[in-house]
Amino acid sequence: MAIADLANPTRFLAFANRAIPWLGGLAIVAFAFGINQVLLAPDDYQQGATVKIMFLHLPGAWLGMLGWGVMTIAALGTLVWRHPLADVAAKATAPIGAAFTLMCLVTGSLWGRPMWGTYWVWDARLTSVLLLFLLYLGVIALWRTVEDPSRAARAAAILTLVGAIDLPIIKFSVEWWNTLHQPPSVFRMGGPTIDASILIPLSIMTIAFTLTFATLVLAAMRNEILRRRVRTLRLMQASAAS
Repeated sequence: MAIADLANPTRFLAFANRAIPWLGGLAIVAFAFGINQVLLAPDDYQQGATVKIMFLHLPGAWLGMLGWGVMTIAALGTLVWRHPLADVAAKATAPIGAAFTLMCLVTGSLWGRPMWGTYWVWDARLTSVLLLFLLYLGVIALWRTVEDPSRAARAAAILTLVGAIDLPIIKFSVEWWNTLHQPPSVFRMGGPTIDASILIPLSIMTIAFTLTFATLVLAAMRNEILRRRVRTLRLMQASAAS
């Protein structure tokens, strides 16, 4: 099946029905292997066992940003290319991205309490991630409050494109400003600075969470397409009855 064929909702449903079990199964295998590696990973010489919060915190941060990136592409698909499934992808991704962003904020606060002595500081990185979470809530609110799906899709797409400005701010905040948050230690020009005993399980957990993210997004898109078909049938029945 060509990628262009997935623009057809019926063909996308067929693809999703085949892909979801495979992605879900791969996610379970990756989590099983990743959790085993996490349990074997040593404690940090400074942070102790607290360092293992990283195995939840970093995937949450990555997927929170990835979710908004997916929504940004979908917003362009809605406003520019008029892709028939663009707004479906955006609506399906929003609550999932919000959940991972919240996971990033909560785990970061739990790490900050023993390391910084407080659950929260108005650090540039923390504040920009909090703003991302609030933007997610704003998009979700638009989808829920605007009854006309086409108007809701356009409004959500505009807010998504405006909110995309926050992504580079999150990424480069630790370089642009003097913050408490540590500088990049994985994705950097000179290569990762994390020891392999921590980097390997971190990478596996990130893959496991990313597979979970993909599974949830496909399942949510499938449900949204079916929900819209049911809505269309009900409107047709109501029109015929009147």
